[in-house]
Amino acid sequence: MGRLQELLGIEHPVVQGPFGGGLSSVALASAVSEGGGLGSYGGHILGGDELGALVGALKAATGRPFAVNLWVPQPEEEGLRAVPADVERLRPYYEELGVGPPARADHPGFAEQAEALLAAAPPVISFVMGVPPAWVLEGARRSGIVTIGTATTVEEAVALREAGLDAVVASGSDAGGHRGAFLRPVRESLVGTFSLVPQVADAVDIPVIAAGGIADRRGVRAALALGADGVQVGTAFLTTEESGASRTHKDALLGPDARVTVLTRLFSGRTARAIPNRFLREMETHEQDVPPYPVQNALMLPIRREAAASGLPGLVNLWAGQAAPLARAARAADVLIALTRD
Repeated sequence: MGRLQELLGIEHPVVQGPFGGGLSSVALASAVSEGGGLGSYGGHILGGDELGALVGALKAATGRPFAVNLWVPQPEEEGLRAVPADVERLRPYYEELGVGPPARADHPGFAEQAEALLAAAPPVISFVMGVPPAWVLEGARRSGIVTIGTATTVEEAVALREAGLDAVVASGSDAGGHRGAFLRPVRESLVGTFSLVPQVADAVDIPVIAAGGIADRRGVRAALALGADGVQVGTAFLTTEESGASRTHKDALLGPDARVTVLTRLFSGRTARAIPNRFLREMETHEQDVPPYPVQNALMLPIRREAAASGLPGLVNLWAGQAAPLARAARAADVLIALTRD
């Protein structure tokens, strides 16, 4: 058994990517955990009470280890509010879909979220977008909670190790969804998985989890050969039956359009990798105009939800990694078996 399995108490060195924004589900996380991997749930939009209930639901669904993921706040994003121009920029889409802007564009506080998770005590808490505060890590250690950080560069991996996290995800620029760069701008932190993983493995003495562009057992073998202790797989689990992704999103991931992905701030205010669609093409000139997360994320939420419910892929945030064409429609358990075969 490898050191990642020993640390996490799992059978297979596979972590299911923690999808945010409603794409995670208890069914998916528990299915992966029951199969011997580490199921994950992206909890960054949930308040403290919701996170407590989530951990309770996950513990009821599986007796095996699982992770809940939080986003570490960026200092420049604290206390932001939408201005009229931010709303007016999206007015045509609100009117087309028959929805309005949200009454509020704020976000649950990180301290509230972290306190709730420490009290609920999931087996693992994972973090993205930064180094969590010392009090959070100290509380996790006291409660026997394993902590995992996410790095997009070697420097970030070293910072996470020095802060005392138990393991690190080396997230290559191939990965879908949000980029977690926090020491340098995203444009200076786009290191491919093949380049990032061996450098991180050489730089830190804690288990390294490779992420980005891994969607089948060939990717798993490659990551382990590069020095990783395990892998984190996102898009290949996003297309499963248990995923919380909409049918519209899953169809896009399984179609030919998934061969092309781009980095964009337009859907959330933070840079993320997605399949380009009508919204991205129509709004591309405003890429640098939209407000940072969480304001843009909140303003877009009614649009994204209604478009997904109405089957309109042109207005949905189609998060996708560069290995999306390797994903298949299947049950989560079957994806895990395929990843770990041989």
